Amino acid sequence: MTNTHAVTDLSVVRQHIEKAQGLPNAHYIDDAVFDEEKHSVLFSSWTGLAVAADVPEIGDAKPIEFLGIPLLLVRDRDNQVRVFQNSCRHRGMILVSEPKKIEGAIRCPYHSWCYSTAGKLVSTPHVGGAGHNTHAAINKDDLGLTEVHSHIWFDTVFINVDGKADPFEVVHADLLARWAEFDKPMYHGGAESAFDLEVTTNWKLAVENYCESYHLPWVHPGLNSYSRLEDHYNIQEAGKYSGQGTLVYQQLKGPDDAVFPDFDGLSDTWDTGAEYVAVYPNVLLGAQRDHTFAIILQPNTKTSTTEHIHLYYAQPDTSEDMRSRNAHLWKTVFEEDIFVVEGMQKGRHSPLFDGGRFSPAMDGPTHNFHDWVAGKVQAHRDAS
Repeated sequence: MTNTHAVTDLSVVRQHIEKAQGLPNAHYIDDAVFDEEKHSVLFSSWTGLAVAADVPEIGDAKPIEFLGIPLLLVRDRDNQVRVFQNSCRHRGMILVSEPKKIEGAIRCPYHSWCYSTAGKLVSTPHVGGAGHNTHAAINKDDLGLTEVHSHIWFDTVFINVDGKADPFEVVHADLLARWAEFDKPMYHGGAESAFDLEVTTNWKLAVENYCESYHLPWVHPGLNSYSRLEDHYNIQEAGKYSGQGTLVYQQLKGPDDAVFPDFDGLSDTWDTGAEYVAVYPNVLLGAQRDHTFAIILQPNTKTSTTEHIHLYYAQPDTSEDMRSRNAHLWKTVFEEDIFVVEGMQKGRHSPLFDGGRFSPAMDGPTHNFHDWVAGKVQAHRDAS
């Protein structure tokens, strides 16, 4: 990895919000810094990869490339969602090249080594010579698929690539407690409740924008017409997550004032309240009384991000028309943010821009994210 110790000074980023500046330009436009953040931030944390609904049935497998790493999302025979490196332990061949149902075993198309959906090597045809399917030097128990540490919460599949992070339940204990009322079944809305947005921006800018409500009056006038800036509050837990909440959430109403059913057992707070939290580094979640959503930010390059958006409901049999209306509403809101995050990306090419300043009253959640990223990068540098 390229040494970037001299590229960016992060000391000013980690100051109190009244004096702090944002991350330097290089963290958005420099290849070496992007590579550094890949290791120090994305590989070392519990990073969002997909949703469990991407493999809804036993045997479903979906290949996903994550920052150059070929991965395979699988729902095994025991209904457990797993993440493996998508490469055969024999010669490194890609095992699955497109989403499919694994009817028997995961079979390598090169030499036909086969693996169970739990990753166990089960067959090595002709490995000991023609007609001999075993060899003393090939111990199947030692050659199962390489599994990546994963954890599922809010139907989101989080992975820890380097395997060194504390358990997810420890890292995010505060958020799990905050949203304990939503620790219950959620039902993906199906095809009309999943969509992608391709955005020409660094992934961090999408997080930064999501964290704050400061921009609502100018970027989301429709939303702001009933959920005003003054109806929102900041959410921030140092070094873990941040975001915003509203006190005036309004349910979508369809024909004859139909609404989605509520999640069972919610406290009165959620009657008119909703919260929107960025789970560091790259997962954006929304919790409302009648539906939730998860946005997985896929960093493609330093200037390219795919937003994978999924909507969930309290019951599996909600109205298709209502789900379509809701997906259209949210897609409109999220699309309104595109010019902002792409504009900030372009602005990062201004050589004298110093990372910007924060409003102590309005930008606390965004500063919290900058401070966390800077801390992760600095810790990685110190350990190098």
